[in-house]
Amino acid sequence: MIQPHEITGIVLAGGRGSRMGGVDKGLQNFNGTPLALHTLLRLQMQQGNLLSEQMINANRNLGAYEAFGVPVWPDTLTDYAGPLAGFMTGLERCESPYLLTVPCDTPLFPLDLAERLAQAFDDEHTEIAMAAALEEDGQLRPQPVFCLLKRELLESLVEFTQAGGRKIDKWTAQHRTVLVAFDQPGDDRRAFYNTNTLAELHALEKS
Repeated sequence: MIQPHEITGIVLAGGRGSRMGGVDKGLQNFNGTPLALHTLLRLQMQQGNLLSEQMINANRNLGAYEAFGVPVWPDTLTDYAGPLAGFMTGLERCESPYLLTVPCDTPLFPLDLAERLAQAFDDEHTEIAMAAALEEDGQLRPQPVFCLLKRELLESLVEFTQAGGRKIDKWTAQHRTVLVAFDQPGDDRRAFYNTNTLAELHALEKS
């Protein structure tokens, strides 16, 4: 069972932002606040008092991210290797037993995300807990960028990426991964809606 302050949260803001025209996605405003800062504040509001600290994974404009008041670490893998590069950066820098990964472009993620993912570790065999969201068709869809994982998985991830692996679900499939459904009546259907374009970001602001 995960105890208070045993989780480090990392905001994944290291992408190219290609579908936003190449802008630095984490620095785009959502209701007047940069997305990465908004995500940090939402991590700090997590229920259960489980998070010990937060960090940001970014590859551009590091000074702007450092102004948000938490450590900022670029990918150790080259050429914008994707979210798994952020996972690896977090595991390398994490000093707590667990790492919680959240992307910067999903501003309405649940305030009880850490608490509900942590419950999957009541089973001592769990290595990774991954969120799953209810789609409009009523099916649960995994959300691979929202993971709670054991720090000791770093070696496995290094081996996977060194072999050329880049897909989160291909790596998590090698471990005891539990899907945690966010499908309760009070759950916001927009909670895991990610904004890939500026138009989607502005539409979510107005929703």
